[in-house]
Amino acid sequence: MKRWVITQIGAEHTLEIEDVPTPTPGAGEVLVRMHAWSLNYRDLMILRGEYGQPKHMPLVPLSDGAGEIVALGTNARLYKPGQRVLGTFFQGWLAGPFHAGVYGSDLGFGLPGVLGEYVCLPEQGVADVPAGLSMESAVTLPVAALTAWNAVKDLPTGHTLLVLGTGGVSLFALQIAKSFGNRVIVTSSSDEKLARAKALGADEGVNYVTHPDWDHEVQRLTQGRGADWIVETGGAKTFQRSLNALAPAGRIALVGRLTGVTDNVNIQPLVYKAASLRGIFVGSRIELLEAATVIERAGIQPVIDSRHKFADAPAAWRALAKGPFGKVVIVA
Repeated sequence: MKRWVITQIGAEHTLEIEDVPTPTPGAGEVLVRMHAWSLNYRDLMILRGEYGQPKHMPLVPLSDGAGEIVALGTNARLYKPGQRVLGTFFQGWLAGPFHAGVYGSDLGFGLPGVLGEYVCLPEQGVADVPAGLSMESAVTLPVAALTAWNAVKDLPTGHTLLVLGTGGVSLFALQIAKSFGNRVIVTSSSDEKLARAKALGADEGVNYVTHPDWDHEVQRLTQGRGADWIVETGGAKTFQRSLNALAPAGRIALVGRLTGVTDNVNIQPLVYKAASLRGIFVGSRIELLEAATVIERAGIQPVIDSRHKFADAPAAWRALAKGPFGKVVIVA
């Protein structure tokens, strides 16, 4: 079988394809013939050397993969050959709160990833593909949809959500929040992307190029109250404005670090707004099943920016670097 590997961290040209024997599932494992893969911004950071040094080199990249079970190891009883499944991001987080044992169980960095024609995974490290979604749509769920679900699932109906940017997490958060009857404001540097976000249901769009003080614009759009809930994907350089844009007793779900991890931030608004801050680190297998159920019942269709063939997988990283609207997907 063929698989892609990263041979050197810090150089985008070090993605190489190699031939290796097709794996045999061990006890409690399933062998999956892969049909689709999805990239997350983390995958670009890993390739560039911005995420740290993986334990396994050469590294098989990517955590998001979907395929069909073709063989079972001994004592594997949860699935049958022919079933469509997704790999879970954290192989060691099945349910319950986050715990220290989760660290290092993430596919594509702590563990080898899934960008191969066949992959062996523990049977509890996969989840069902929703019946109403194709493989290439469902493969966007394990990180982006799950992260968005955990960021907004407690948002009460009738409130205002602010999402930063138009990447996969933000667009899933937009669609989920709208399905619950909430108002959504989206930021972007592109009026064209803002128009597309409104077509998905966004109520307002703020161009942060034409409105560099976009926190003031959010306050204006909410008659001075601010956004009740914010999905903060930007990181250090956007966090202060998110605090400024937040309503009293609001919540920030801190998801990403696209602009870095350190900056001069005044945290006083957290106090005088009696606000809350929660870090979101993807989620567990049971939460992925919850997110998939909500998305299927609401009729939400994942937004795919571009599709790339397995044989030309490096093109997907180049597409991701350009700032896609939604998800970048690789298909077999």
